[in-house]
Amino acid sequence: MQEQSARVVADLGRELAAAPPHAGGALWRLSESGRGLDANLLRLPPGRTIDEHTDLSLDVLLVVLEGGGHLRTQDGTEELRPVTALWLPKGSRRALVAGADGMGYLSVHRRRPGLTIGGAPGEEGGEAACLLARVCPECGRLSGERGARFCWSCGTALEG
Repeated sequence: MQEQSARVVADLGRELAAAPPHAGGALWRLSESGRGLDANLLRLPPGRTIDEHTDLSLDVLLVVLEGGGHLRTQDGTEELRPVTALWLPKGSRRALVAGADGMGYLSVHRRRPGLTIGGAPGEEGGEAACLLARVCPECGRLSGERGARFCWSCGTALEG
């Protein structure tokens, strides 16, 4: 593997400022080759929800950058505001609810390589297989189906 040097890959404040105020979904993605992490800048429009879900294979670090809202877990509700960092351990049930100003946040987790046919174990295999492609860019709802092409709530075409 070729050695890579540390570098700035995004100005997240600029990415948030450049997106329309009520735009939802992914605003930026870490896409450098050879990475061991996936990182996504997302915005959840005002009052929108990412329904309760569980990731059984990955811990996730979520950092609120703008706006705010609430995290709902089996243990209760936590208020979220700018520069709040959340650890979402694998297997934990959670839902996100954006407040009146919406919520912009960075999500970071270990890279989950895509599936390959005939690849060697440990070989890098494509884009991440995370839930991001199942989050509606318009209303922020998580699709319950893998491979869904449209949001069940608002009918918007899903990325992916």
